[in-house]
Amino acid sequence: MYDAYDDKVHMIIRRFAGVFVLVSLALGWFVHPGWYLFTAFVGLNLIQSSFTRFCPLEMIVRRVVPRT
Repeated sequence: MYDAYDDKVHMIIRRFAGVFVLVSLALGWFVHPGWYLFTAFVGLNLIQSSFTRFCPLEMIVRRVVPRT
């Protein structure tokens, strides 16, 4: 069954992941290479959530974004 709310939540999660990756890459390039570990963390979290369907950000977004 199609649910527009689920699509909205997943769109927000993908945006956050993209922003986190780009910001951590920029911080790694301009500030300190240790920020690349954050990029790796985001990537590993995306991989594990594809297998387990558990995403901490999804729980936060579902609490913050109202169902309309």
